[in-house]
Amino acid sequence: MDAKLRCDPALIAPALLDWYDVHARDLPWRVRPGKSADPYRVWLSEVMLQQTTVATVRPRYAEFVARWPDVAALAAADDADLMAAWAGLGYYARARNLLACARAVMADHGGRFPGDEATLRTLPGVGDYTAAAIAAIAFDRRAVVVDGNVERVVTRLFALAEPLPGARPMVRALADSITPEHRAGDFAQAMMDLGAGLCSPRQPACSLCPLNTMCAAHAQGSPDGYPVKAAKRARPQRFGTAYWIERDGAVLLVRRPPKGLLGGMRALPTGPWADTPPGLTDAPVPDADWAMIDGTASHAFTHFRLELVLAVARGDGQSGGLQGEWWPIADLESAGLPTVFAKVARLRRA
Repeated sequence: MDAKLRCDPALIAPALLDWYDVHARDLPWRVRPGKSADPYRVWLSEVMLQQTTVATVRPRYAEFVARWPDVAALAAADDADLMAAWAGLGYYARARNLLACARAVMADHGGRFPGDEATLRTLPGVGDYTAAAIAAIAFDRRAVVVDGNVERVVTRLFALAEPLPGARPMVRALADSITPEHRAGDFAQAMMDLGAGLCSPRQPACSLCPLNTMCAAHAQGSPDGYPVKAAKRARPQRFGTAYWIERDGAVLLVRRPPKGLLGGMRALPTGPWADTPPGLTDAPVPDADWAMIDGTASHAFTHFRLELVLAVARGDGQSGGLQGEWWPIADLESAGLPTVFAKVARLRRA
């Protein structure tokens, strides 16, 4: 039987929605099947979940909505407070866009999120996926929502042999073919739940799947062979030196430039990030008595890996002309350092 004929689009949504009505995950940003969700909470959760796990986001989401319960409260937030609260969630441009989007909703849309995809895409940081998710889940508009979990389910249902990422337009077209006119939000969340649970990357639980009789990959006996992925390129390795300037029980923290990697975040001063270890190049206080700390802090960014070493010196009232804050070392966790700099700080405190 042809793989694509096995997967009858008309049968998928009813079977999956019946399963979802019983097995929907209990998540703090979710409402019960058949109900419309708060657009602010849908948007916030979707932004936080990008490139981050549900287990990581769950407690952080609760902290956010307790502190900023609606879009008006978030729009009024201090930039530094928001960036500090975001620490550890990664991809910090999302935090900057979070503020910009909240302020745009207040200024341009009367404090209410628009309900159609086209207008949602005009908001800062809202791309195709997030716009579709908000339109479907919060407004029950028919929208095609494709995240990594949905991508995996679709490629298995249709046994899509073309490798990702090149096959993504085809994945979206196939997802469109099975998205129902009604309960589109529940359908999107059901696809996500199926991919996050039963249709997992390895050892999928096909015997429990509500779509197993319609799944071409299951019929082939090789569901974990999908999605097919193109070979990954090795990420380049970069090196740098971070500088710990200490005085009176405090360490000097600076703000990274507002644009670019980790933009607007508190951090330790650093020299250049280079292809080879730069040593004490561009030390902020060149004449200080610098001492190198044993160990390195390694961190993987999207496009490269970074390895930082740490140099330590007494400040004695000098900061090398850097504009920054003397932050109490005993309370350093409250500074909201990005993960890479939190790793560096642990070298000093080990």
